[in-house]
Amino acid sequence: MSELPADDVLVAGLRAGEETVFALLLDAWSGGMLRLARAFVSTPDSAAEVVQDAWLAVIEGVEKFEGRSSLKTWVYRILVNTAKRRRDRESRSIPWSSLTPDEEGPALDPARFQGPGEPYPGHWRELPTPWPSPEQSTLAAESMAQIANAVGRLPERQRVVIVLRDVEGHTAEEVCSILGISAGNQRVLLHRARVFVRDELAQFYAAEGRVAP
Repeated sequence: MSELPADDVLVAGLRAGEETVFALLLDAWSGGMLRLARAFVSTPDSAAEVVQDAWLAVIEGVEKFEGRSSLKTWVYRILVNTAKRRRDRESRSIPWSSLTPDEEGPALDPARFQGPGEPYPGHWRELPTPWPSPEQSTLAAESMAQIANAVGRLPERQRVVIVLRDVEGHTAEEVCSILGISAGNQRVLLHRARVFVRDELAQFYAAEGRVAP
């Protein structure tokens, strides 16, 4: 996919109602927006409606865009707010604001880390299974299915953060801006999510008698 024009060009085009600019953004961002929306709501159809509603809100609100963040971050923030409202209507989970990283499982077993009397207190006794890199295009379909299944079973905030960081490739700063969370919360949520997914993948391979990629 070719690189998009600069934000000021895109914003000017949206404000002018240029269909070609809107089509560029639809093609570039809608896939990722759909994946993120799916992390909030219960069905693919609901996720698609969230994306549609978010784009409508973008068009209606672009005059208010002040450039304090990138246009993409602003659009994704609108998407998250739209998805949260839809999620709340579906009564799928407790409100986002009532959760904190410490309240969210799955918790890590302290025995997996070195204690105060050991050489490296707080460090892993054994490193978890390496996280598959985006460049590993030959990752087996069954592994991808296991990863998707594990991500789907994460608590909502962990699920959303890992989708933004490891699926969509947003930076930590962008995730904090999109979700309105602190850098510390983002790190904790991402760490817990990655460890859980890695462990699930490792258990799958162990059960199958294979070596994880």
